[in-house]
Amino acid sequence: MEIIRAEKMGFCFGVEKAVETCYDISKKTNGKKYILGMVVHNKDVVKDMEKIGFEVVNEDEILDGRDNLKKDDIVVIRAHGTTCEVIKRLKEKEVKIHDATCVFVDRIKEILIKREEVGDEIIFIGDKNHPEVKGVISFGKNVNVFKNLEELKGSPLNVSKKYSVLTQTTLNKEKFLEIKEYLQKHYPNAQIFDRICGATSERQDATKKLAKCTDVMIVIGDLNSSNSKKLLEVALACNPNSYLIQNENELNLSIFNEKMSIGITAGASTPEEIIKKIENKIRGNFNV
Repeated sequence: MEIIRAEKMGFCFGVEKAVETCYDISKKTNGKKYILGMVVHNKDVVKDMEKIGFEVVNEDEILDGRDNLKKDDIVVIRAHGTTCEVIKRLKEKEVKIHDATCVFVDRIKEILIKREEVGDEIIFIGDKNHPEVKGVISFGKNVNVFKNLEELKGSPLNVSKKYSVLTQTTLNKEKFLEIKEYLQKHYPNAQIFDRICGATSERQDATKKLAKCTDVMIVIGDLNSSNSKKLLEVALACNPNSYLIQNENELNLSIFNEKMSIGITAGASTPEEIIKKIENKIRGNFNV
């Protein structure tokens, strides 16, 4: 048996920044500390943050007035960012905001605001229920959200209007290229901004490469993580024996045998510790 890691995998710099922000705060203050939702999309990481003194406060609690936030409490805004209304409420409560929003998410938000200022309508490709998408589009006034190319085709655009096209940072790169080709062919009035996270593209490319040459592909990440699910999608397209698991407790050893080559990749919110535990569990049960 051989275990092979993808060339690019695990924590991206945006996630690393968010986690480091929490650890730095925990060392410097004993006051009340909160993370806004999941600081990164990984339940195990959130548990680690709770162990060092953070509590989780959700956006709905803030918007409905059900939170326990007090003046000068610390709130860390997660890597996915949040909505303009939540930020407004936090400022009204006079809490100390530490913004750990990923720079790629911030850049998309800035483009959206600027393009609306010059009169463009916004086409946003992504999952409208994802916190990143909810946050970004909340800063716009006229945003059309489409999950994929099929939804976009089902809603014809006006060729007399000016559009700016933006995407969720974790969108599948190949699907983005299909959307780009379609828009360029049918809607030359649409200006397309490619702001898919560089780390996302690298991880998807590395996963595709590894899935093609291994017997089994294991994607490690939270089951609700968009970028982890996209990695599984990429892996499955090349290798039907691809699986998404969150940690070593979800590892099904019956899918392996001694002669297999096993590829491993991990989402951008997956810490090295979890990856090692999964590798060690495989090695401990097989002659690797």
